[in-house]
Amino acid sequence: MKIKHFWYNAFIIENNKVKIAIDPGQNLWLFKLGSLIPKSEWSSITHILVTHGDPDHYWNADRVAEASKAPLICGKQLVKQIGSEIFLLAPRGRGVQYPTRLEKVYPIDVGESVTLDGVRIEGLKTVHGPIVIRLLGLRLEQKPGPGERVGLGSIGFKISVENKVIVNLGDSLLQKEWEGLNPDLLMIPIGGRKVHNTMDEEEALEAVKMMSPKMVIPTHYDCGALLSRKLNQADADMFKREVEKMGIECTIMKSGDEIVV
Repeated sequence: MKIKHFWYNAFIIENNKVKIAIDPGQNLWLFKLGSLIPKSEWSSITHILVTHGDPDHYWNADRVAEASKAPLICGKQLVKQIGSEIFLLAPRGRGVQYPTRLEKVYPIDVGESVTLDGVRIEGLKTVHGPIVIRLLGLRLEQKPGPGERVGLGSIGFKISVENKVIVNLGDSLLQKEWEGLNPDLLMIPIGGRKVHNTMDEEEALEAVKMMSPKMVIPTHYDCGALLSRKLNQADADMFKREVEKMGIECTIMKSGDEIVV
């Protein structure tokens, strides 16, 4: 099985039967705006997983779905059902509006699961923290909450494919409900030291202890946002050392990197 990483929390999980895209969002760094997952990958995607509605995770989800005809799995707050039709939150819209239609949408809640083409996807509890952006001397803070777009639909995924279990937590603060998950591979955010929208390195290490994965990939750190090249700064090398002290493999992946697991 191949794992490809494309910065932020964008991943492709691929074997000879499926090609799963996680968080096909937008690069928000002003000097490199564009899709995180290259358009050349879109048409062959078989499953699309979206952890929440922020642009860096969700911006291109509908476009990938239209190019691939793949089902989209997301948290229930990202959809609105009217009669028999399901409408998606507008990926590139402002505020909370639901004008987007796709044929194959599977909203799930925490503890619920769906199995599609041999891939089982279960919802895990995640909680998105506030976003703080400093721009031209101004401090802009946005907090998740009722009617707010930030972190909308936040959910993690437990993905069972090819006799392996992969956990992806999107952007989340530490949650006690993760204890005992024991995945083969854990994708975990570590960049919440200054902007506490996710765990920081120490909290992520505590989460690793709780879950006892076989392998860890740190995510969502040193990300671009507007003029900032590294909004969610983290010491990935320190995190890797501490994970390896637990006897757990840890792989640092840069954008475009690919590994086989």
